[in-house]
Amino acid sequence: MKSSNIGGQAVLEGIMMRNGGKYSVAVRKPDGEIAVEVKEYHNVIPWKAPLKIPFIRGIFNFVDSLVVGMKTLTYSASFYEEEEEQEMTEKEAAKQDKKDSLFMTLTIAAAVVIAVALFMVLPYYLSRLVEMYTSSRTVVIIFEGVIRLGIFLLYIFLISRMKDIKRTFMYHGAEHKCINCIEHGLELNVENVRKSSKQHKRCGTSFLFFVMIVSIIFCFFITAESQVMRVLLRILLLPLIAGVSYEIIRLAGRTDNVFINVLSQPGLWVQNMTTKEPDDDMIEVGIRAVEEVFDWRTWQKENL
Repeated sequence: MKSSNIGGQAVLEGIMMRNGGKYSVAVRKPDGEIAVEVKEYHNVIPWKAPLKIPFIRGIFNFVDSLVVGMKTLTYSASFYEEEEEQEMTEKEAAKQDKKDSLFMTLTIAAAVVIAVALFMVLPYYLSRLVEMYTSSRTVVIIFEGVIRLGIFLLYIFLISRMKDIKRTFMYHGAEHKCINCIEHGLELNVENVRKSSKQHKRCGTSFLFFVMIVSIIFCFFITAESQVMRVLLRILLLPLIAGVSYEIIRLAGRTDNVFINVLSQPGLWVQNMTTKEPDDDMIEVGIRAVEEVFDWRTWQKENL
């Protein structure tokens, strides 16, 4: 199976699809119509060279994904705001855009801080409890990794019980099904998408799972005596951990090597929690998002 290099994410009652520097957001509005927005995206850094360097490009791609994700979530949520829309002057609109941009920046920053505290700092201090029973550094580090993975899985399980998140996970399934349909050489229609897999090796869920696993390996190289320095090094190494995880996901999406497939399997299992079977209306939204930014017919003709 050849990678199409398109990717996306589920948003509120919709799907974002990204192809290169262009992305589309298709949203099922309350009245049943599909609203679509197509935009060019400029990377967080203006230079192209770092985006081609292995282990470095993954860091910037991750940041780009966060930024695009917040923008598209804000767009999709705008259709479901309870307040009545008011006409704004150009000056008012520009002022509102600045406020939205500031809010988005603060939200991303807060999310990163909470994620670091929850998935990196907390597991470290909880793992210190094991030191009362063993002097083995290896056992302590592995236990820290198990705690980190456990928190990650528990977090996904808990949010998957929320009604709105369940629907978002259904759209997540539709996103994967659309990409799998294309990459397996099938015509992109509701029937073919419906029977395609809702799991995909390039999924962000798999990426986060690999971040948890790769972090265990990196922790073995942290030998500082000071506890504060150990925590600080764990945080400072996060960009490199993300870069390595990105390369694994990228390789997984480009090959059907047996070893890579086995390595990808745990991430695919976790996707059973973050992807659900979509209905036909959701699949239609996914197809619309794909076709706005990707000529799948030409791609299939040239690659398959």
